[in-house]
Amino acid sequence: MKYNYLKFEKRDRIGILTLDRPKALNALNEEVFKDLTCFLESENVNDIRVLIITGEGKAFIAGADIKAMQEYSPQNAYDFSETGKRVFDLIANLEIPVIAAINGFALGGGLELALACDIRVASEKARLGLPEVNLGLIPGFNGTQRLPRLVGAGNAMYLMMLGEGITAQEAYNLGVVQKLSEPDLVLEDTIKLAEKIAGKSPNALRLVKEMVREGLELNSKDAGKMESKEFGRLFKEDQKEREEGVNAFLEKRQPNW
Repeated sequence: MKYNYLKFEKRDRIGILTLDRPKALNALNEEVFKDLTCFLESENVNDIRVLIITGEGKAFIAGADIKAMQEYSPQNAYDFSETGKRVFDLIANLEIPVIAAINGFALGGGLELALACDIRVASEKARLGLPEVNLGLIPGFNGTQRLPRLVGAGNAMYLMMLGEGITAQEAYNLGVVQKLSEPDLVLEDTIKLAEKIAGKSPNALRLVKEMVREGLELNSKDAGKMESKEFGRLFKEDQKEREEGVNAFLEKRQPNW
């Protein structure tokens, strides 16, 4: 499938999706969202174990296309927000693990896309932030909801109210980023991480993601019951991955998923 602003590469069980609009620092607009929707709803994602999302050039994604937004009416702005949230929900709700390889600026909508991923790896020179208040705006792609769930309300308010970018190290300290990498090795390190994850049970990975995502929306008691229910289901006779994993452990060999 041909995309205007995306590149896709498959390496064995790993998929690498690159936003390819470097002259605009990979800024998000309606056309980029259309490309992302086509990809996320395509067969490409059914043929990989882990998806990596990164940006072409010196930026991951520098934000939404502000110039394109300049003439928006309230309805246009609402529709754009809803479109972005729908696309990012497609990312968040993929059954496979999704890793953001943050090779440079991840600002505004760029950070919001990264927050929709499951894991974030960042260049030590990357800069991250939600600077919308500097434009008289607020994050519009669920950033006000995903960030506090990740780092707590106080840290999220600090970042969004101050509107200043933070270093990759500061983002790592807050838990926004899970791994730091040398600038020239971000994608390579992310691929190595993805390969390790791809070697785990696909069914278990799917359930881990499902339990975490859904559990965040429940109280702890109901979330715990949900976990126990799914844990029990893994012991059904037809759960071949669980049988293979246990047998491989006892036989001191690598499992064959």
